[in-house]
Amino acid sequence: MATDDSPPPVDDDATILSTERTLLLSASTNLAPTTAPTTAPTPLDKPLPKLQILLLCYARMVEPIAFFSIFPYINKMAQENGSLPTSDVGFYSGLIESLFSLTQMLVMLFWGKAADRIGRKPVLVFSLFGVSIATSLFGLAKTIPQMILFRCVAGVFAGTIVTIRTMISEHSTTKTQARSFSWFAFAGNLGIFVGPLIGGALADPAEQYPGVFGDVAFFKKFPYALSSFVVGFIGLTTAITSALFIKETLPKRDSNSGPESGTPAPVRRTTLQLLKSPGVGIVLYVYAHVMLLAFAYTAIVPVFWFTPIPLGGFSFTPIQISLFMALTGAAQSIWLLLIFPPLQHRIGTKGIMRLCASAYPFFFIFPPLLNLLLRNGEDLFFWVVFPPLLCVGLGVSMSFTGVQLGVNDVCPEPQSLGQLNALSLTGVSALRAVVPAVFSSAYAVGVRTQWVWGYAVWVLLVALAVGFRFAVGYWPDDKKVEGGEESGIEVDGDAEEQLEENDFESSTSAPRVRQRSRPA
Repeated sequence: MATDDSPPPVDDDATILSTERTLLLSASTNLAPTTAPTTAPTPLDKPLPKLQILLLCYARMVEPIAFFSIFPYINKMAQENGSLPTSDVGFYSGLIESLFSLTQMLVMLFWGKAADRIGRKPVLVFSLFGVSIATSLFGLAKTIPQMILFRCVAGVFAGTIVTIRTMISEHSTTKTQARSFSWFAFAGNLGIFVGPLIGGALADPAEQYPGVFGDVAFFKKFPYALSSFVVGFIGLTTAITSALFIKETLPKRDSNSGPESGTPAPVRRTTLQLLKSPGVGIVLYVYAHVMLLAFAYTAIVPVFWFTPIPLGGFSFTPIQISLFMALTGAAQSIWLLLIFPPLQHRIGTKGIMRLCASAYPFFFIFPPLLNLLLRNGEDLFFWVVFPPLLCVGLGVSMSFTGVQLGVNDVCPEPQSLGQLNALSLTGVSALRAVVPAVFSSAYAVGVRTQWVWGYAVWVLLVALAVGFRFAVGYWPDDKKVEGGEESGIEVDGDAEEQLEENDFESSTSAPRVRQRSRPA
């Protein structure tokens, strides 16, 4: 029985709930306890390390340059090295091009796991050196088997793209990742542009530039060595700059961690466990789906532009195709560099993906509609509407960067980011190896048979784009408070960012809210 001097009884449940409200209010208003400074920096305040991002983007260019640099001369090289009839050239050149991506697919997961275990930088530097040497040797091949061998060896060193994506992610915060991955995407497009220029300009220099190289016996014996040497040299410079100036981003493992110290060791998930993590499966599927659309369009559009108008194309000349390919690259760069970062900040990654997915069916409907204009003699109207429609429609390219941000967001822990990137790129490599050939063949069959007036492949792409929009409907929310599903706590705006990003060190700030407290 309590006396008048006894303290009032304590309600444990009320105390717990009151404490929870206090902590949540402190976090949501970005206020620390009175013993902590209110201006303590947070991870979201970390500025983007521009030099590191620039160096990584420079290294990013190597893979597309190496892949696309052989395109201008691969047919002639294969015909000369194999003494092939003209009818067989396409098969062997396509095989050599595809084997690069197929080899990447087989080793991508290995490099991702290696980057998670031994570090990002060692894998990046080693891969850059390897792809540089293998690409240089490709120009010295004198037989078809040698061409296949050196191309596959170059594909083995696929660790570059895995580690670069991962390192850019780790250099970025939720506030800066849109900008950093915009530059990453731009560097990839620049490599796609530069690679064919190098290959075409430097192939067979003794014949192209007889005044300079006409008397050089080496280039007469190895007419494609100069092009491959230049690409290899570019790769070598990126390997050196990466070794000297790029910083390791893999979080260091605490030497005191482990069961004996009471500190948990870093999580090492199997591939199956990673695939079962919340949001990972749908994001990887959407990644593959959008790249399927991208590779199919890239394979079809040059031959579609060249196809005669009565058969369903635009009847463009080679110079017109070159100009509009250049316009395509410029438009994509504007969307990625100038529009994507502020738009992503405003509507979020999920909003970007929904917007692009809604636009994709219309983007594929326009080409056959524009052909109908030409078939009906509306040439002037075609030239008025085609360039702006192309530039506006290429806004769908923002989805390529959006899916990478989605991969970052659903990664369950930093130690698995390399492995998760490798999983996504394994699928991309497989698609790049087969999709161009499949859709080019489908387009040719449609034109030859005039199914749906020659528009059969566009009908297929529209159907795939509608499926893409359906899949994006399951895209996970951009941000969730850790433990939110269990606790039912929802925090918006800056408070949500603080709950997700801040560690709230106990000595200087409020404890991090993870889940609802339970009475003992």
